[in-house]
Amino acid sequence: MSTHEQKHPYHLVDPSPWPAVGALSAFTMAVGLLMWMHDKGILVLLLGTAAVLGTMFFWFRDVVRESESGLYHTPVVNLGIRYGMVLFIASEVMFFVAFFWAYFNAALFPTEAIGGVWPPEDILTFAAFDLPFVNTLILLLSGCTVTWAHHALRVGNRRDLIRGLALTVALGLLFTSIQAYEYSIAAFSFDQNVYTSTFYMATGFHGFHVIVGTIMLIICLIRAMKGHFTNEEHFGFEATAWYWHFVDVVWLFLFVCVYWWGEGNVAPH
Repeated sequence: MSTHEQKHPYHLVDPSPWPAVGALSAFTMAVGLLMWMHDKGILVLLLGTAAVLGTMFFWFRDVVRESESGLYHTPVVNLGIRYGMVLFIASEVMFFVAFFWAYFNAALFPTEAIGGVWPPEDILTFAAFDLPFVNTLILLLSGCTVTWAHHALRVGNRRDLIRGLALTVALGLLFTSIQAYEYSIAAFSFDQNVYTSTFYMATGFHGFHVIVGTIMLIICLIRAMKGHFTNEEHFGFEATAWYWHFVDVVWLFLFVCVYWWGEGNVAPH
């Protein structure tokens, strides 16, 4: 019997450059973003963004190959991956808690610097039941379509799986487009006061998560078209669905707290 035979159900991953490369790429992108915000050019930001996207592509490729081998993702490994995804989403929840904390701290205890009222009187906010409400309906519908796709996968309906994923991707892209348009017509800038900074940080980071989720859904759509998922083995898709539902819930809180409860003098269109 070979002395190299594996005697445990765990998968010890091969040495990979992507964690280190990804960290360096993210750091470069962050520095580039700061330079761009201070009018130092956009080249570093573009290089960092390209490096992050490249890291995502090659790292996802390696993980997909591991999952398709049929050797590495044992029941024990799958359980660990599920726990890891749950903890990741929990960390994302706390990430957004920080922004909501900052928002409510400023909203419930407005200072003299902003006139003692919330939102500040000089801020013309968005009408909650205009574009923000449309985007809310879009994200809620996308939650339905990704659930439809998941159900289709579980019953072996590959056609509806692909249809549901394609619709979810389209709705995610539509949400991002409307959000970008909303920013383009905003009556306030990022650095105007505490209201504008908390608004853009909270909604902007949510928009970033929507973009990341849309990329994940596109990867799942490609994998579904290639026949990678079965009704028993499809955690790559399931984890993406969890993430997408998390994005939906965060937006509901943003809509109710920031757009609706925080609505003030509405900007004319």
